[in-house]
Amino acid sequence: MLGRIVLAGCLALPLAAQEAKPPSAAAPVSGRHAQPAPIKIDVNEVVVPVTVTDQNDRFVADLEQKDFRIFDEGKLQKVLYFSRERSQPVVVGFLLDLSNASRLHWAKFQEAALELVFNLLPGDPRFSGYLISFGNDAELQVNTTSDSEKIVEKIRKLKPGGGAAFYDAIYMACTRRSLVEGEPIEPRRVLIVIGDGHDSASKHSIQEVLELAQRNLITIYGMSTVAFGFNSEGEQNLKRLAEDTGGRVEYPLQGLYSDVSGFLSTPSDEGNYALKVGTGQYAAEIAKGIFDSVAALAGEVTTQYILRYVPDATDTARTFRNIRVDVRLPNVKVRARKGYFPKTP
Repeated sequence: MLGRIVLAGCLALPLAAQEAKPPSAAAPVSGRHAQPAPIKIDVNEVVVPVTVTDQNDRFVADLEQKDFRIFDEGKLQKVLYFSRERSQPVVVGFLLDLSNASRLHWAKFQEAALELVFNLLPGDPRFSGYLISFGNDAELQVNTTSDSEKIVEKIRKLKPGGGAAFYDAIYMACTRRSLVEGEPIEPRRVLIVIGDGHDSASKHSIQEVLELAQRNLITIYGMSTVAFGFNSEGEQNLKRLAEDTGGRVEYPLQGLYSDVSGFLSTPSDEGNYALKVGTGQYAAEIAKGIFDSVAALAGEVTTQYILRYVPDATDTARTFRNIRVDVRLPNVKVRARKGYFPKTP
């Protein structure tokens, strides 16, 4: 089992109030004809989580409110709330790719999924999660719970095979599971996709589920199953979903041997591999790649700044509004969601 990194906190999109049924009253989630749980949002406060890193991708964790400026449609806003609080309550949706594309490295990413569940659901009732798998269809495997063992037990039994209803899985995460009281402000919502981003079986489109995720204040992260220099036709789709909602994508099995002396220079029967398949060094390199990706996702959400502001009340446009966050420091990278929808449709 990989080392466990405690992770708490999450990302969220703008807003101020929500009306949603508590878990006990949520609509049924099983069956083909289950109805989505109602989610009503009235926006008057915009919540913007922000990640700041230096040139070496190390988190900058000592900034103050005066270091930030936030723009809504190009207009400078007054920040009404600023926080560096950690251990914020979170609801995490684990979306696991069970398509044929995951078969080759299934055991490795199954292990990564288990580590993420253990780290994100430490047994504290403030942190809850659910599991959705997607192959030919998206399926809610475990409904919202604070018990990590329920999700872990299910993941251990899953086997890949079939198509990839990736976008349907995101749609299901937004509409068909038990809600937690206080969503999506506190606890906030995060999706972690373990897959390569390709879709071959969904009824919904990427544009549809991206807007749905933005309207439901969900931040999407990805742990890509693309490995060893290969590419996936869906890779850019996963990246788009993550970046447009304020998240990021990790690639644990890409570039593993970049620091290994002699890579691709020593001929062998298996090919020009510096680390031979089946050796302890090969296994350790893979384990390190996955461990580092879990750590990176943990660091992303636990070192975020939270900014809040109230936009111009006279502007009632129902279109997507762009936001931009600047930090008054040289040589830093700033990552935040690209915007929000002021009103639900």
